[in-house]
Amino acid sequence: MIYLDNAATTIRKPQAVIDAVISAMCSMGNAGRGFNDASLGASRIIYDVREKLARLFHAENPKQIAFTSNSTESLNIAIKGTLVPGDHVITTALEHNSALRPLYELEKIGVELTVLDSDRLGRISYEELRRKIRENTKAIVCTHGSNLTGNLVDIQQVGRIAAKRGLLFIMDASQTAGVFPIDVQEMNIAILCFTGHKGLLAPQGTGGLYVRPDLTVRPLKSGGSGVQTYNKSHPVEMPTALEAGTLNGHGIAGLGAAVDYLLEKGIDVIRGREKELMRRFYEGVRDIPGVTVYGDFSSWERCAIVTLNIGDYDSSEVSDELLTTYGISTRSGGHCAPLMHRALGTEEQGAVRFSFSHYNTEEEVDAAIRAVTELASEG
Repeated sequence: MIYLDNAATTIRKPQAVIDAVISAMCSMGNAGRGFNDASLGASRIIYDVREKLARLFHAENPKQIAFTSNSTESLNIAIKGTLVPGDHVITTALEHNSALRPLYELEKIGVELTVLDSDRLGRISYEELRRKIRENTKAIVCTHGSNLTGNLVDIQQVGRIAAKRGLLFIMDASQTAGVFPIDVQEMNIAILCFTGHKGLLAPQGTGGLYVRPDLTVRPLKSGGSGVQTYNKSHPVEMPTALEAGTLNGHGIAGLGAAVDYLLEKGIDVIRGREKELMRRFYEGVRDIPGVTVYGDFSSWERCAIVTLNIGDYDSSEVSDELLTTYGISTRSGGHCAPLMHRALGTEEQGAVRFSFSHYNTEEEVDAAIRAVTELASEG
């Protein structure tokens, strides 16, 4: 199989990640729940990974990193833990349902929601963002990179707008963490939400969020914490405040090994390789008769994603044919990005997404170009 669905999850992980998970499964106890070697060893590994992530994202200290199971959990914590009825929040048409659905839930109980539209290339207006800010605006919730088009948002500009108006900037880094440089302090990010299983090259079921030191986030869950057993309330200190229950220590050990790999290889090198493959594919398919490519390719500073349709064919039919005839794995349908499909005019047809990893090869990309060419010629 030629795997070109890396925006959903990176299927190939560094061997060090696999080894770290296996080692943890053979030796790791429950962090913070005892003074035996297995428990203390788990605590040390988990804290070590906090330190690595704090360095990767330029956080003030490791305690500001809390672990979750994925970006969806992180975004739910961030959104539901900061907004209350009467607050106004701004988001964009680029967002994934992991951000949109929590916002819609809060809208039903009195949180005011404004969604910035995008143009047909999937771009938002930063001037419109400024105009939409009200007296009761509390936060901006915004993705760093679209999982459908691959377009990047100018995070520096959004962060400056938020900082100037005293707003919380909640950023979804699902498609960019581990591939693009992120500095939470320089970018004025109040809460950074990330997942482990995509660009961070870690196991599924890992993720987390950074919370600015002066910010208190209401926990989504409460329960066992390993400390303050006789307190009826869940501890309020970070990161325990957002980590009720046993953590996925085995996965976190793999996440730590993945960060080591990224820092050693260099995320700039990885991003450059992915960009080369994405550009090779884009230039190979953009002029094929009957093929429509979506997104803004005026700059190559973008996620390694190319999304397209062939004629009027349903995207699921095309994706199925790519897999069954050519052995190429892609993603079709709505991609959990309903507002972006509305902006692109692809709500009914969906779209076929090709997303690249630095582990892919030129030969795989060329095979995908040939497949799209043949399918388009049959139409």
